[in-house]
Amino acid sequence: MPALTADSIRTATETLSRLTEYLRDSPDPTQALVLVEPLLDEYTGLPVQFADILRALARALQDHPDSPRTAEGKLLIAELRSAAWEHADQHILHYVLDELRALYGSTAATAPEGV
Repeated sequence: MPALTADSIRTATETLSRLTEYLRDSPDPTQALVLVEPLLDEYTGLPVQFADILRALARALQDHPDSPRTAEGKLLIAELRSAAWEHADQHILHYVLDELRALYGSTAATAPEGV
């Protein structure tokens, strides 16, 4: 696996920005759901990944021997961990996606021609 760089992370965020722009252009709902599906995967989707990133960052900062051991530092690390929990809670969005796929799948099958 190639080494991570700020540029490789930027590339990932640029891809997400492209997806946002695509979704703003009123795409076909079925195609939009297909593109968003990996982002909301129950185990590997963005909410879970971002929560893991925040927890790992908090741990890396806390465990580093050169990290300042101040009350402010402890508070900021606690805020990272709190944000991680909030993001992890969003993992349930995969259920919403499942319901939307079911809704649009059944609508596509029963929609009148030309709609």
